[in-house]
Amino acid sequence: MWLIVLYDHMDIKSLMLLLPLDREFYEVMNRLSRHFTTNPSSRALLLPRILPNHSSGFFPNKILTLNPNQSLVQSFTRLSLHGPLSDAMAALETIDSRCLHAADPIDYLHLIKLCLSAGAADAGRRIHRHLTSAGYLPVLFLSNSLLGMYVRFGLIDDARQLFGDLPHRNVVSWTTMISAFIDIELGREALEFFVWMQRDGIRPNMFTFSSILRACETLRAVWAMHCCAIKHGLDSDDFVRSSLIDAYFRCGDSESGHLVFNEIITGDLVVWNSVIGGFAQTGNGHEALKLFRRMKRAGFLAKQATLTSALRACTGMVFLEMGQQVHVHLLKYKPDLILNNALLDMYCKCGSLAEAEVNFERMPEKDVISWSTMISGLAQNGRSLEALRIFELMKAEGAKPNYITMVGILFACSHAGLVEDGWYYFRSMNQLFDIEPGSEHYGCMVDLLGRAGKLAEAVKFIHEMEFKPDAIIWRTLLGACRVHKNASLAAHAAQEILKLEPGDEGTCILLSNIYADAKQWSDVEQVRKMMRDRGIRKEPGRSWMDVGKETHVFIAGDFSHAQMEGIGRELERLISRISNMGYVPDTEFVLHDLGREQKEESIRYHGEKMAIAFGMMNSTSGKPIRIMKNLRICGDCHAFAKLVSRTEGKVKGNAVQEWFHQISHEG
Repeated sequence: MWLIVLYDHMDIKSLMLLLPLDREFYEVMNRLSRHFTTNPSSRALLLPRILPNHSSGFFPNKILTLNPNQSLVQSFTRLSLHGPLSDAMAALETIDSRCLHAADPIDYLHLIKLCLSAGAADAGRRIHRHLTSAGYLPVLFLSNSLLGMYVRFGLIDDARQLFGDLPHRNVVSWTTMISAFIDIELGREALEFFVWMQRDGIRPNMFTFSSILRACETLRAVWAMHCCAIKHGLDSDDFVRSSLIDAYFRCGDSESGHLVFNEIITGDLVVWNSVIGGFAQTGNGHEALKLFRRMKRAGFLAKQATLTSALRACTGMVFLEMGQQVHVHLLKYKPDLILNNALLDMYCKCGSLAEAEVNFERMPEKDVISWSTMISGLAQNGRSLEALRIFELMKAEGAKPNYITMVGILFACSHAGLVEDGWYYFRSMNQLFDIEPGSEHYGCMVDLLGRAGKLAEAVKFIHEMEFKPDAIIWRTLLGACRVHKNASLAAHAAQEILKLEPGDEGTCILLSNIYADAKQWSDVEQVRKMMRDRGIRKEPGRSWMDVGKETHVFIAGDFSHAQMEGIGRELERLISRISNMGYVPDTEFVLHDLGREQKEESIRYHGEKMAIAFGMMNSTSGKPIRIMKNLRICGDCHAFAKLVSRTEGKVKGNAVQEWFHQISHEG
């Protein structure tokens, strides 16, 4: 049976010339001609007709579509490729109403891409219905495209239904579903599909392993996938190796991640990115930067991901000089928001606010991360009022604050002593910005009240919290008790902390110090006995600085440094100069029952004082001295540093994970 489709203005005679002359067919053509003459509004006429088989075989037994200019199917092909989507979907409706399908399945692939670009999920569903109408079975790559479309739209139930209806599945089908489950944090389902895939006789490829490794949350799971990759001969593939490195670092096994990297000398940047990023994220900035330099020597160009990881490593180490070198690489590329935010964070946390402000002003685009980073950076560097000014500018620019922004604002209020402002922002953040206060916000409020000496109000606030206070909040109160010398409340706060974290050495030490401040030596001994009984050991306070490529570490009372003799002379000189400005050693920070002279001698050789003296001896004129500490600086060292800055240069304090000071001097 032939089904001939004829459209308006068709040249019937031209058609007849193409066909073998047959009387019956000739009569059919004449009737068609008369029909179109008397019914000019007709769009088409479908005539099923049993016609003789002609030896020429000019027409096969299938649908024939004819048009003098361009057939409907050809129009559909063009619209599917170039759009617009609305016209392409209209053409789809027309051919669907006439039980037609595109001659080339690629046309549907183009149409699916149009739907994805336009975010038109309903149009995608309509394509699916068309492709499965009238018993039509789409080819597998089209079914996989529909599967990918549903996943991109987040229609996981539609994807599941389609996947279940597929008579045949290949590695693309399975990998698409595995990746979809991982994207919506259904790692268990992803792992189950990975097992079923292999039971179905489908061999995973490099993209399957790259996806499934993201679902591995334990080292045991990573080991299993690593073995599976070796079994399938894919462990040397760069994509798989990169994913293995990410997985090992994510599960805390940086050694195995590094071993995977070192197994084969790679020529792929993605593997370098993974290992550098892994070390940066796990806090091993030295190794991350070492690999970054090695990568550069190997001739690789640092891209966005690598530079972001390198900046993160510099930030974690408070390594400003190296961060400035990485900044030079950024200048080779077009402005990038992610990189600019990482650069801004590095300058803020390294205490270089002048450079941070310059880069912030030059950013062609700012998001909430940019604003929040600048606000927090100013607040942490003691410029709280400027942080609040930036916050007002942020709101004027139309940027909406987020959770982190409000932590920075409350931090600024706390360090500026702005109690009323802090209460206003805390109470209004939900109403004004739709931000539910979290533990960090409550912690900032406890710090605000504690710094202001409102300890009773802070305790009342803690007890009225909507959730159970964590150890950080109690530790904040404990620190305030130390400042305001409230030993009884400190004991209560310490007791609450030790209930939550029984082995917390910092709490025991701080409580011991508070008792020592109050001259309650029997209580000090009781706390220290408890520490001995529990096996809790005090971590020594360390100060360190980098000179050239070498790190110099100083510990209170440790005189083993190679330049100790010179450090002693420099300390004498500095103390002599600042004594003329009124410096008197504050022996309250010596937490032992000693005589005053012994206390002064003990406090003279605190780690930070020795580090400052060493820095003055070895720094270049005018260059800042950066000293890092693992513990909070004591009050006497803080006063020492401030006075030295007046005689020798400029000092700025910065509150980051590690406390440090910068000292600039000339001559």
